[in-house]
Amino acid sequence: MPYRLTLGALCLALAGCQSPNPYVASARPMPPPPPQAASTFDASAYPAAPRDFGRYRSWAWRDGQLPAGTVLADPAQLAEAVSSALDQRGLRPARNGQGDLLVSANLRMERRLRQVREDYYPYSAYPYGAYPYAGYGGYGSYGRYGNGYGVYGSVPLVRTYEVEVMVVDLDLYDANDGQVVWSTSAETASQGSRSERDDALRQSLNKALDGYPPS
Repeated sequence: MPYRLTLGALCLALAGCQSPNPYVASARPMPPPPPQAASTFDASAYPAAPRDFGRYRSWAWRDGQLPAGTVLADPAQLAEAVSSALDQRGLRPARNGQGDLLVSANLRMERRLRQVREDYYPYSAYPYGAYPYAGYGGYGSYGRYGNGYGVYGSVPLVRTYEVEVMVVDLDLYDANDGQVVWSTSAETASQGSRSERDDALRQSLNKALDGYPPS
């Protein structure tokens, strides 16, 4: 009897699967596009095209103004250092004032904190007043006393001091669209003689242009 009930339920289930589906798929038609859609270009929907840095051959000062100098370098010195750094990257000053790139440079002074670690050897760390420079080499490495007897240690001493540095900001703009194509800064020490500071300025500008043009 249970077998017949199970078989009857299975037949009813199969008959229900063969009945037509009462649900019919339907969808509303899409609204027509606006009239301006055919002539409007959405630039945000596409990735920006990579810049061709090979087409940048010449440069001029942005707004036709030389960079402002400081007490360590006047505008003419800074302009000459910038021109020399750009020349090493194959960029030449524009003859007619309309370069492929517009250059903006700025030089300022800032203060930095530097830390130096020194190993300080206290007097009490040496048995019987034996210092390393006395020629003993330390009791910790002498004969059978090498395991713990007379071993000395150093105390780390960190000194903090303030220095003044030159910071160079350099920005390159596309002359056609005005977009920034290169923006960087570099710093170097400001101490030393006049010639040493000039060399440091040139080194910082070369550091700022390190990696230009990007590959």
